[in-house]
Amino acid sequence: MPTVLILAAFAALAYALAAFGLVRRLQVGGSAHGALWPLLLAGNGVLLQLGLHAWAGHVKGAPDLHFFAALSLVSLGMAALTVAAAKLERLEALGVVVFPVAAVCVLTYALGAQPGSGSNDLPWPILMHAWLALLAYAALALAALFAAGLWLQERALRQRRITGIVRILPPLTQSESLLFRTLVAAFALLTLALAMGLVFVENLFAQHLMHKTVLSLLSWTLLATLLFGHWRWGWRGAKAARWTLAAMLLLGLAFFGSRFVYEFLLAR
Repeated sequence: MPTVLILAAFAALAYALAAFGLVRRLQVGGSAHGALWPLLLAGNGVLLQLGLHAWAGHVKGAPDLHFFAALSLVSLGMAALTVAAAKLERLEALGVVVFPVAAVCVLTYALGAQPGSGSNDLPWPILMHAWLALLAYAALALAALFAAGLWLQERALRQRRITGIVRILPPLTQSESLLFRTLVAAFALLTLALAMGLVFVENLFAQHLMHKTVLSLLSWTLLATLLFGHWRWGWRGAKAARWTLAAMLLLGLAFFGSRFVYEFLLAR
């Protein structure tokens, strides 16, 4: 599909230039905050990637939710959230990680796009369940980046060495606030996705769905426990980072692990 390849190439170029602009700004000793043109480029990348998926869905007759398409959609959600949140102080630096990931994912999807139809045999509640799960994973992946940054900041403060990437991160209190606000959003989206699955999926615990359901519920349980622990006992720092990364890993295995096995190892 030449149109998909063209859109993917321009989207990846926009993301790459945006990341390059942010890196250059940081290398010369400036802050990523207020970097207007890299964010405009990233915004164009988001629109191009969105247009790519809209076009692919039009060609296939339904949304494409295969393995590489799902990866690209998650990276699209992460990039869109990063651009939208760029007005927060020094948060543009997140794009140094997110935008290259989005560029790789959109190119991988375009190059490995599967021919044939999309998910046209699925009713809209099941599609909504899948969209919510992808959005939840995008929010959780961003939360994992915040958690990793928070852990680096606390480690640097203990060692009294504020150097490297720690200098471009938001203040510690802001990082913690961003982490838990993003976790709340991911938890809400995952709760909605699971609720729709329980209501509309005929047998959510059938053999071919059992592992996906169990892993998703385990991820939901970890998020619920972490948020309750933060509210009740003030859990934060390294403990919050570990729980966030574990929840992201479980949800990733639930969605992408099962799709990889189903589509590539079992060839279905």
